[in-house]
Amino acid sequence: MTKSATKIGIIICDRYRRCAGGKCLRALKNREGAFSIYTGELELVGYTTCDGCPGGNIEYAADEMVRNGAEVVHLATGLVVGYPPCPRIDAFRAFLEARYGIRVVVGTHPIPQKYLDMHTRLGTWNAPAWKPRIAPTLADEATRRDYD
Repeated sequence: MTKSATKIGIIICDRYRRCAGGKCLRALKNREGAFSIYTGELELVGYTTCDGCPGGNIEYAADEMVRNGAEVVHLATGLVVGYPPCPRIDAFRAFLEARYGIRVVVGTHPIPQKYLDMHTRLGTWNAPAWKPRIAPTLADEATRRDYD
């Protein structure tokens, strides 16, 4: 018996609410960035914003995604690379995992090289807590440059 597709929801930062999702969808299709962890088919069952600080849409969005079968929710790369990065990433992850019993992954598409360069210059991600947050989306330099 063939396993059905893994169903995924994506929550983006409201600063990018007009984003058409091109980088996230490309990464999903190509299994790049945080989507490189998957081997089988993927099905996107939801894509929306957090509704702005402090994340008023997190609960509703995830509820709808789970009703649509979501097994995993990805907090989009924009929450990490925006300046400043979202200070609620860990709270969102903890809440969603506890409330819905689903896996939450930080990141979608690879971090564009231009953002890595700037955040490195600024020291944004120097704290040890940032290493595991950005790890799923680091990719190699050539891939990061493709997402610039």
